Amino acid sequence: MTTLTSLGFIGGGQMAEALVRGILAAGLLAPEHIHVLEPNKKRMASLQSHYSIQTAADEASLCASSQVLVAAIKPQIAQQALASYAPHLDRGHLLISIMAGIPLSKLRQYAGGQVRLIRAMPNTPALVLAGATAYTPAASATKEDCALAQAIFNAVGQSLELAEQQLDAVTGLSGSGPGYIFTFLEALIDGGVLAGLPRSAAERLALQTLYGTAKLAQESKEHPAVLKGTVTSPGGTTIAGIHTLEQGAFRGIVMEAVQQATQRARELGG
Repeated sequence: MTTLTSLGFIGGGQMAEALVRGILAAGLLAPEHIHVLEPNKKRMASLQSHYSIQTAADEASLCASSQVLVAAIKPQIAQQALASYAPHLDRGHLLISIMAGIPLSKLRQYAGGQVRLIRAMPNTPALVLAGATAYTPAASATKEDCALAQAIFNAVGQSLELAEQQLDAVTGLSGSGPGYIFTFLEALIDGGVLAGLPRSAAERLALQTLYGTAKLAQESKEHPAVLKGTVTSPGGTTIAGIHTLEQGAFRGIVMEAVQQATQRARELGG
């Protein structure tokens, strides 16, 4: 595998910060080999101060100092932002986009025809090094490029390679999924309060229940239906609660949420 020697961030938002934290924690790069260019100067200075990384003066200097660049900007400004980088990108650069919905074909158009490309979709649990990322290489990307991308995203969780036509669904599931889960978590806490628990106790119990359930599912490798069966006794409390969820079309609503978020990701890609 080609060694990661330098990394530049186009944008310095939360996801860029999560990747910086993970890369440093994993020892993939020393901070002096990580550069960032962010329009918000205070934000850029904060990242430099907190992580001892470098700031770039402009697009040309960021490209000159970076083997790999990560486009960590909002998809709505992708064309405008990448157009300013295109003159400074060539075959020697790997550009990894983490922008929702922007297909490789448009990235090629925006960033120029020479740069090697990978499109990826991480999620916000990367902030605590527990993210889920799927990525797709363009035809221009090499096996070494894919290995570099995997190393970067594995530093903040887990990653896997998928076909590009599946990435919008990844956005709808794992990209947007934390929002659904936070909504469920809030409802679970409120349910505990409604049932008579102090809010602090409800929050503590709900958080640990969510964490423990995910950990059990991941480590046991059993199908969720099997695990559900282990806690649903005949005529018991759990099946009564599940019955209420089914009456409210809980599963159908979650599936529709994923579908709608997927469709929105496609719309962002134009």
